[in-house]
Amino acid sequence: MDIEAGDALVEAIKPLARATSRRGSMGGLGGFGALFDLKAAGFKDPVLVSSTDGVGTKLRVAIDAGQHDTVGIDLVAMCVNDLVVQGAEPLFFLDYFATGRLRLEQARAVISGIAEGCRQAGCALVGGETAEMPGMYAAEDYDLAGSAVGAAERDRLLSGSNLAPGDVLLGLASAGVHSNGFSLVRRVLEAAGLSLADPAPFASGERGGQTLGQALLAPTRIYVKPLLALHKAGLLKAAAHITGGGLPGNLPRVLPAGLEAVVDAATWPVPPVFAWLAAAGNIAADEMLRVFNCGIGMVAVVPAAAAEDAAARLRQAGETVFRIGELAAGQGPAGLRVENLPEGWPR
Repeated sequence: MDIEAGDALVEAIKPLARATSRRGSMGGLGGFGALFDLKAAGFKDPVLVSSTDGVGTKLRVAIDAGQHDTVGIDLVAMCVNDLVVQGAEPLFFLDYFATGRLRLEQARAVISGIAEGCRQAGCALVGGETAEMPGMYAAEDYDLAGSAVGAAERDRLLSGSNLAPGDVLLGLASAGVHSNGFSLVRRVLEAAGLSLADPAPFASGERGGQTLGQALLAPTRIYVKPLLALHKAGLLKAAAHITGGGLPGNLPRVLPAGLEAVVDAATWPVPPVFAWLAAAGNIAADEMLRVFNCGIGMVAVVPAAAAEDAAARLRQAGETVFRIGELAAGQGPAGLRVENLPEGWPR
């Protein structure tokens, strides 16, 4: 490994890590391990919750497009969004960055995105690992993974045990494809004969004029702070992060047996990127639902009587919110039923 380049990277990212410091953080970068004080963070009877993830083949898009400053946000989002659905507050984050040859500006751009994701989530970037591995990765390539640790008071964990028929499903809008389904996205681009430098055929309005690379690399939304505030207010009964598997693969995971989620596909506008992918790739509606978030990046389950209050609080926090359905009594394992799925959806 280029020791000088590694040392230069550590010095370059120290200010980024310091900017994410929060109550409970101890020390800084450079030690053999990171310390965190749960008592100083305000917890009395905490349960630790952890998550680890990557960005998948969205990295290939970032590398090919030469845009490295947003995949770090994706990395943090994939981990911390999985923590908050369990009622946990993200506390700290560690990253793993591996490459064939360390390029300071490239690595700093990636880690600046990680720091920005941590800032959005309210967690501290406490350390990580940078590995230069010639022979394992091509010169321009890199891999990225991360782990987040959070905590919740024991009696504040979200278990879904108090869910009941009639509870309302609030869908929080995604920012686009987020970080799942990019192997299929790349096949669609190849079949359509398009490059990442071409204008995005689905971009309009504020995003008009974007290249495909820019549009597809829109970072995953981080829903932590709005959901924690909703939970603190006693309005959040459960939540599901809509990642790989889409609504069918994720929403039933937070439901107990004997309940099913009834989702009305006509209740939210599907972002144009998904309509384009469906048409350009000849992808059926049920497959779109299984692979992509289709415009809903998070689902919050709230009491029916408090649904309007909950939606208003989420909107005030900056989220775009849709009432997409409700829970109903079912038979056997938890399930999902999608209604009003028109032919040719999404469009």
